[in-house]
Amino acid sequence: MAGIYIHVPFCKTRCIYCDFYSTTCSDQTDAFVEALCVELKERKDYLKGDAIDTIYFGGGTPSQLSADQFRKIFNAIECNYGPLQAKEITLEANPDDLTEAYVAQLAKLPFNRISMGIQTFNDDVLKLLKRRHNANQAVEAVTRCRKAGFKNISIDLIYGLPGETKESWAADLEKAISLNVEHISAYHLIYEEDTLLYKLRQEHKVEEVDEDNSLLFFEMLIDKLNAAGYEHYEISNFCKPGMYSRHNTSYWQSTPYLGCGPSAHSFNGNEREWNLPNLNNYIAQASQGTRPYEKEELSLIDRYNEFVITSLRTHWGLPLNRVKELFGDELYNYCIQMAKPHLANQKMTQTDNLLKLTRNGIFVSDDIMSDLLQVE
Repeated sequence: MAGIYIHVPFCKTRCIYCDFYSTTCSDQTDAFVEALCVELKERKDYLKGDAIDTIYFGGGTPSQLSADQFRKIFNAIECNYGPLQAKEITLEANPDDLTEAYVAQLAKLPFNRISMGIQTFNDDVLKLLKRRHNANQAVEAVTRCRKAGFKNISIDLIYGLPGETKESWAADLEKAISLNVEHISAYHLIYEEDTLLYKLRQEHKVEEVDEDNSLLFFEMLIDKLNAAGYEHYEISNFCKPGMYSRHNTSYWQSTPYLGCGPSAHSFNGNEREWNLPNLNNYIAQASQGTRPYEKEELSLIDRYNEFVITSLRTHWGLPLNRVKELFGDELYNYCIQMAKPHLANQKMTQTDNLLKLTRNGIFVSDDIMSDLLQVE
């Protein structure tokens, strides 16, 4: 099994916290789609004939593309990778793009999962973040998708926002729960360099939440979503039973995937490669059957370290038998030895050959993962 990730780099406006590659040059969408279809054709052998289990349109804002443009992309996938039999096909979308007419068009396409970037239901904070929607539009977008027949809806939230309080975060969580969506992702705000948000903090126009409140907000997230019937299946992700993100889970389980579009990453088990983040160069070169990209050969230790980090993030845990099988006795024994202190202080458990983080361990997961990593 394998996945396909498609990076759609277009945004109407740029959010002040985002450091993903994007552009507001919406007049280039047709040229981008043509170049993307060429890349999908030229790289059809990358996955070595593995069946496509998931397709994910991320960005940027993929909901900036039209239904006709999506049809061209799906046609290119079918022509080069076989009939569309993927179990999960996700579209990331902004709530204000999800008008009644647009959702009706999406429902006629192969998409069976919508991932919506809501971030917060606080209108004042949405304005600060330069989001294009308001809280009411977000709620209406979820309702429209449900009425159109989408049975797998995910929403994104951000916590640790400027000025956030226990009460405002609780209100966001309660509103999210009331929507009864299948999946909720929640990420702590990060002040990435080269973003407007980072500049505002440097200028003391916004303040970062302190560590105590960060921990409190994370505890509230876990407790409230668990109480509402959501499974905490990955550090930042929660789902109704069985409704986990198949595509993202494939990343955490080291499943091969092909990434197309500017800045998209690909992984085949031994190598990682990524397209350079430049739309003009991508269009110019991909249209000629080439593309600007870089590649990295992963060493045994690189692959071990990635396997540890991605596996421990999930509630499925780190399978020790796979560590031994994939990376040999030396790294297996190293992993066991380095886990012992965390097992002793109950930050981890070992059951049925699986190492897992406990609830207390989740709060110090970075430190635990760091201890289990091997340095070349």
